[in-house]
Amino acid sequence: MNKSIWPRGENTEVLIQAARDGDPDAVNRLLDRHREGVRRLVEMRLDRKVQQRVDVSDVVQEVLVEASGRLDKYLDDPVMAFHLWLRQIAWDQIIDTYRRHRVSAKRNMDREQPMHSGGRGGVDESSVDLAIQLCDPAMTPAAVATQREIAGRVESAIDRLDDADREVIWMRHYEHLTNLEIAEALGLQPPAASMRYLRAMRRLRILLEQEDESLS
Repeated sequence: MNKSIWPRGENTEVLIQAARDGDPDAVNRLLDRHREGVRRLVEMRLDRKVQQRVDVSDVVQEVLVEASGRLDKYLDDPVMAFHLWLRQIAWDQIIDTYRRHRVSAKRNMDREQPMHSGGRGGVDESSVDLAIQLCDPAMTPAAVATQREIAGRVESAIDRLDDADREVIWMRHYEHLTNLEIAEALGLQPPAASMRYLRAMRRLRILLEQEDESLS
């Protein structure tokens, strides 16, 4: 099973409590612990054309600086899990960066959810996993890996979904958040988050089936 891009375990809570007790080193360690998760999110979600003009490391640093400035407020009132709170700051920064570079990126900026898999070597492995689930559950990962065009079609179909459907699929299959985490991040009850995910997957399957029909 794929791991979440965010760190797990009790260490985060220990560091949060130490930061709340006034330990400045705990603050640095807490943010450093989540740096790689922020980086992976930015790499996945920031438009590729923007990434040609903006250093991902600079965006990551801006996220962490913003989080550091807002950390005291979070510690006083932790409205959600720390990694989800940090994720929201990162997502806001991704959108802001995308908007600031919209002319150079030559993309339609009315769309506020720039997405791509961010795979350095082509199609993201998460797309391959999703292709297995959608197209043929009996197909082995090795078989799909030799036909990465299937995963590419899945990514293309995801991009044609509406914002709500696309977001919940990305959160589940690319960020590998649990249903409870998705519900918390979106401000939904867990059953509603689950229903949104199932509905999005159904619409994704329909798009793929329609494409198969047009190809045949």
